[in-house]
Amino acid sequence: MTHAPRLILASTSATRQQMLRQAGVPFTTDTPRVDEAMLRDSLQAEGASLEDAVAALAEAKAMSVARRLDHGQALVLGADSIAAVTMTAAADGSAGDMWLEKASDRAMARQVLDRLNGRTHRLASGAVVVRGDTAIWRHVAVTRLTMRQCSATFLEAYLDRLGEAAFDTVGCYHLERQGAQLFSRVDGDLFTVLGLPLLPVLGFLREHGVIDT
Repeated sequence: MTHAPRLILASTSATRQQMLRQAGVPFTTDTPRVDEAMLRDSLQAEGASLEDAVAALAEAKAMSVARRLDHGQALVLGADSIAAVTMTAAADGSAGDMWLEKASDRAMARQVLDRLNGRTHRLASGAVVVRGDTAIWRHVAVTRLTMRQCSATFLEAYLDRLGEAAFDTVGCYHLERQGAQLFSRVDGDLFTVLGLPLLPVLGFLREHGVIDT
């Protein structure tokens, strides 16, 4: 009898854990030891694309767990998300992507929302599966979100309602909850916005016997 391989999620994200759990996926979790901010800044300085950067971060997390512990033939799933908004430089009119970080306090959360206000931004979520010391699968999905022009009063009230949950996501919104009120258009799937391209992940897990076909 062939036993299904173990799946280990290399993430402390409660949202990613909830997505897998609600989809009926058996898994355990382990905490990756990666300096995400330093790696993200390095990738951006090197001119990496949004898609390449999010895949590299997801792989680094999975590798961190796979190499640190003896997980045998277990499948280690790493995931990451980056949001980017195109900003125009006032001096010369040139435009470039600004990658957004998670806010550390209320003032930073408001600054992030102000940057997104009335603009379209991209959010990329990547997933990488590592077995042993080899990445055997990767997938990146990108969603485009258009935030309506929100009043300052609305944004302040929104942050009041959200509280510290605003610090959990790179865009300071929870699209599956009251964050839906911020947007006029979303092109892409909700799972990607929540931080994991779930449907492709489930397809991979079926192919490898983690869940039933």
